[in-house]
Amino acid sequence: MQTAQALAERISLISVSSTMKVAADADRLRREGHDVVDFAAGEPDFPTPDNVKRAAIEAITQNFTKYTAVGGTEELKQTICDAHKRNYGTAYTSKECIVTVGGKHAIFGLTQALLDPGDEVIIPVPYWVTYKDVVNYAGAKCVFVETDEKEGFRLAAQMIERAITPKTKIIFLNSPSNPSGCVFDRTELDKIIATAKARGIWVMTDECYDRFLYDAEPYSLATGADLKDTVIVAGSLSKTYSMTGWRIGFVLGPAPLITGIGKLQSHSTSNPTSIAQKAAIEALRGPQDSVGVMLAEYKNRRDYVIGRLKAMPGVTTQVPQGAFYAYPNVSVAYKNGIANSLQFAEKLLAEEFVAVVPGEAFGTNEHIRISYATSMKELERGLDRIQRFIAARV
Repeated sequence: MQTAQALAERISLISVSSTMKVAADADRLRREGHDVVDFAAGEPDFPTPDNVKRAAIEAITQNFTKYTAVGGTEELKQTICDAHKRNYGTAYTSKECIVTVGGKHAIFGLTQALLDPGDEVIIPVPYWVTYKDVVNYAGAKCVFVETDEKEGFRLAAQMIERAITPKTKIIFLNSPSNPSGCVFDRTELDKIIATAKARGIWVMTDECYDRFLYDAEPYSLATGADLKDTVIVAGSLSKTYSMTGWRIGFVLGPAPLITGIGKLQSHSTSNPTSIAQKAAIEALRGPQDSVGVMLAEYKNRRDYVIGRLKAMPGVTTQVPQGAFYAYPNVSVAYKNGIANSLQFAEKLLAEEFVAVVPGEAFGTNEHIRISYATSMKELERGLDRIQRFIAARV
C-alpha cells in the first residue's frame, strides 16, 4: 500500500505551516550560496536575556534535568499566574494554569479539548496561520469574519455578532494581531466579551504579543470580574523574552479545561523541558528591562519600514499598532505572471532572494507579511530589493 493511501484522513485536514515552508525555502537557498534577506520569520533577533540563560545553566548544574509534572512545575505555574496578576489584575490559581511546549501548543491543546465535530469557531481575517488548521483538525468549522483594510483591519462587535450561530463554540481574538499589527478597540472587545458571556460562548485571547504595543498600555481580555467561564488565555514567553527556541507557552482557564488539556498533553508531549521551565521562572520574575528595549527598537524599525513601503508606487499599508509585522497590499504588482500573493512571494524569493510570507496564509490575497524583527541593515537591504521588484512591474 502506498504511504499516501495509508495516512489518516484527519491529516489531510491540515496544511504545512506557510511560515515554516518559507523559512525552509530560504534556508535551502542560503545553503546553495545565495544572499537571502529573511523577512518571513516571526522571531525576535535579540538574544535571550543573560539572566534567563544563567537560570538555565544553573538548572543543569543542579541536575534539574528530569521529568516534571505534565502540566509544568507548581513553581512555574504559580509564577505565570502571579505575572498575569501583576500585569493585568487577574486572579488565576495554579490549578487554572497549564504550561505547554510553546504558544502554538497551547492553542492546539485548548481547541482539541473544547471542540467537537460540527462546532463553529469565529476567526477574524486576517488571522494567524495555525488557527484554521487546528480548528479543522478538531473536525470543527471555521467561520471567517472579514475586516476592512481601509479601516485598519479593525474589528467591530456587530461583525462578530452577525457570525454567531447556535453552533458557535469559540471566538478567536488576537490583539495585537499577527499578521496585521492591528490593535482592536477596547470598547468593541468589551462588547464581544459581554455577548459571548451572555450566550455561553468561549473567547480565546491569544496574548503572544501582549507586551508589544506602541501607542497603548498592554491589556488582557481576561481582566474583569466573573470572566473565567468565558475567556481563555493562550500565552507564550517566546516573543516577550526572545525565547522562541525554549518552547514555553501556557493556558489560563477553568480548572476542568486545564485538566482536559493535561490529559492530551500527558499522551503527546508530556512535560515541557525542565531546564526551559527554570529559565521561564527567571524571565517572569527577573528584570523586565529587556522588554522595553525591544519594544523601543521595534518602534524605530516599524517607522522605517512603513515609511519605505508608503514611498513605493501603488503599495498601500496600514501602520501597525503592535507586534512586529507590516502587512502591505502589493497587488499593484500582480501582472506578468503574478496573480496572487503566493506567486508574488515565490518570485520575490527566486529573483531577489527576499523571503516574505504570502497573505493567502492569513486569509487575504493582496498582501504579504514582512517581519521587521531583524536588523536595520537587513531591513534596508530587503526593502531595496522589494522596491526594485515592484518597480519593474508597475
